Amino acid sequence: MSVAVLGAGAFGTALAVSLAHEGGQIGLWARDAATVAHMRDHGEAPRLPGVELPANIAVNANLETVCAADTLLLAVPAQALRGFVAEHAALLDGKALVACCKGVDLMTLTGPVGAIRASLPEASPAILTGPSFAADIARGLPTALTLACADPALGAALQAQLSTANLRLYRTTDVTGAELGGALKNVMAIACGAAMGAGFGESARAAVLTRGFAEMQRLAAAMGAQPETLAGLSGFGDLVLTSTSEQSRNYRYGLALGRGEGFDPTTTVEGVSTAKAVSNLAKSLEIDLPITTAVAALIGGKLTVTEAMKALLARPLKEE
Repeated sequence: MSVAVLGAGAFGTALAVSLAHEGGQIGLWARDAATVAHMRDHGEAPRLPGVELPANIAVNANLETVCAADTLLLAVPAQALRGFVAEHAALLDGKALVACCKGVDLMTLTGPVGAIRASLPEASPAILTGPSFAADIARGLPTALTLACADPALGAALQAQLSTANLRLYRTTDVTGAELGGALKNVMAIACGAAMGAGFGESARAAVLTRGFAEMQRLAAAMGAQPETLAGLSGFGDLVLTSTSEQSRNYRYGLALGRGEGFDPTTTVEGVSTAKAVSNLAKSLEIDLPITTAVAALIGGKLTVTEAMKALLARPLKEE
């Protein structure tokens, strides 16, 4: 079976590079023809400077050509995924589809797999998620991810097909847990970054990270996810990585919030939309998610970081 990646951002390109090192041609679709020309002419991707593209990566701006592959990795932003699948449903129908993004759709309050099923209800999509930075994957550094697919047989086939020398995939059928872990950790990374940016210190960050993980588990349990999924790579593992490294866009965004600085508006920060979506979801489910609510208020300019921290510290005392 052949594989192609739709989306030539940093993560999509890194996956294509890792897969290409295993041999065989890997298709890589970029929406922008100028990006395709740059990658073909220079042998590297604009989002991954210094990473040489293997010759067996076929970069193309023609979506129909790239979609000839049997397995398609959808490496498009979470908030754009539902529209992308709806627009190109005829090309994607009948393919093995793997979402490679993290977030909760603002309009439907569903994760990436739900966004795919909205237009392709008969599909059995999977999601690839977990603690990873694109640059590490592209450089061949060891990385472990979660592959979640409700269909056990398809999940096993995708696990075998997409694992590489440096990319180890662990399989689960708990799609909801994997989706929520990957989405919510971005919100907590913003909160941790804000705490550090405001100068509250490492201990405060540890508290935010720990209580944030409790929120992740609370929402996941309410939505029928398995607790062990949140304790794995797609939950706790991704949370630790994203909340402690400045390679994380969400953490850097939080740092900027805490410092009162601006942030590059062209940089995708999935946690921004996810915080708004999950805050709304929590209200509808009547679940208490104080850190998520505080992050949504911070992003909306309704609270300062200091006010948010005071509000969290003033909450009623209780057992852990």
